[in-house]
Amino acid sequence: MSEAGSTQTVGKRKLKLWGAVALSLGIVGPTLAMSGNGQGTVSVVGKSVPLVFLFGAIGIALIGHGFIRLTQRYSHAGSSYALVGLTIGKRAGFIAGFAVMVTYVFFAICCLGAVSSFLNAFLAAADSGSTHPPHVPWVLAALIAAVIALFFNTRDIATVARGLLAIEGLGIACMTILTIVIIAKGGAHSTGIDWSTFSLKGNSFSTIMGAVVAAFLSWAGFEGCAALGQETDDPKRNIPRALTWAVALTAVLFIMVMFAQTIGYGTNAAGLHTFATQGNSLTTLGKTYIGTWFSLVISFAAVISAFACHLASVATSGRLMWVFSRDGLGPRSWSKLDPKHSQPINAIMTVTGISMLLAIIGGITKHPVVGTGDAALDYYFYYATIGAMTLMFAYLMMELGTIKHLLTERKEKAAEVVLPILGAVLMILVFYYNVKSQTEWSAAPFIAFMVLGVGLLITLFLPGLADKVAAGLSSDPEEAGSVGKDLLAPGVEAHLPTSGE
Repeated sequence: MSEAGSTQTVGKRKLKLWGAVALSLGIVGPTLAMSGNGQGTVSVVGKSVPLVFLFGAIGIALIGHGFIRLTQRYSHAGSSYALVGLTIGKRAGFIAGFAVMVTYVFFAICCLGAVSSFLNAFLAAADSGSTHPPHVPWVLAALIAAVIALFFNTRDIATVARGLLAIEGLGIACMTILTIVIIAKGGAHSTGIDWSTFSLKGNSFSTIMGAVVAAFLSWAGFEGCAALGQETDDPKRNIPRALTWAVALTAVLFIMVMFAQTIGYGTNAAGLHTFATQGNSLTTLGKTYIGTWFSLVISFAAVISAFACHLASVATSGRLMWVFSRDGLGPRSWSKLDPKHSQPINAIMTVTGISMLLAIIGGITKHPVVGTGDAALDYYFYYATIGAMTLMFAYLMMELGTIKHLLTERKEKAAEVVLPILGAVLMILVFYYNVKSQTEWSAAPFIAFMVLGVGLLITLFLPGLADKVAAGLSSDPEEAGSVGKDLLAPGVEAHLPTSGE
């Protein structure tokens, strides 16, 4: 690439298996996922939240199989869009890339709501003895977080990224401890350990499938280590193994944490209402089952996890916008890089500006309303659902690529084609059940499909441009430089330096 600052190449392969596993775990942002994704789900399915996450784990395992098979063939430092382009074709790769780009824009938007909700939960935990604890207006907190993230995103923040990852690790440790304690104490006194949370009782299959999108949201970015195929030692062996471990570990963690939260609050009406209306669902449980000091630690980790997700989502979407505009799709100003830090500052500022504007509009209009009782958390869940659905579309394209790959290049494993077929069917069912009950044009699924429709129209009416952009998305980072490498899934690792630094 000719732009200033884009000549840095990827260094020697230094990332080992467990480094790749840690990368994917960090990108997923478990503390954010487990602190905020249960509330919107419990308001829909009641006590069956763990069952929703069990279905989500099955879906992610099917998608993970596709990534595993494709990364055994391609050690390409790219996301799903690159693998789709390499298996199905450039235009399919463009649609997948467009879906990933808008996904990260929506993640950047929604995480500001999560930062605000978690911050106020932290302040409430810190002043738990007061009937009127400190409270920061959620829009103000969101704007401040966006400005701070913009400051870091326009500079070299490798050291900050490592610190954020360490705090995420602390959050995972705290969630694990809290889960063990809740189960050991038998859950809430009113209902105890209730295994019926894994049953369909009280819910229809369509209701459960409609809520699975929240579970998929929790795993968003699990495939992040696949983007470092050029840096990982023995990538065609270790990247698939890392993906396997990442899926397995997060599946166990998420299902058990959601089970512990559900029984921790209680599976009766009062307990479920309390669960659904928490700004940070882990903070209250931490105080109840362990103590105030523990709730402060896990609450602080959640705030940082949400902030890190916003910061990295802005960076990732900005880099994708850079590629799109560089190849002719989007304002030329997005294609300019800062010569000092090789950052697409104009694109990053655009995403930040959109995030701040929507937060202000949300604060003024009191929209959206999801039902958590917390305006900031409603805002988070609405835009996160849009992003999750656009990401699921990219995953669906991945499954189609896997089907083609198994039938044409890995005929000895053709019998495995049933797995990506099941994965594709599951995602189509989730799309269907999310749409069938909606009546408002502004419902999250409709917005997601409208946005994806823009990408489809570009592909149909500007095929040459779509091909050019797809070629840029799939370019080898050894030739493309550091910006190509940084097209990662949301997570602080989008800012980690190359191994040669």
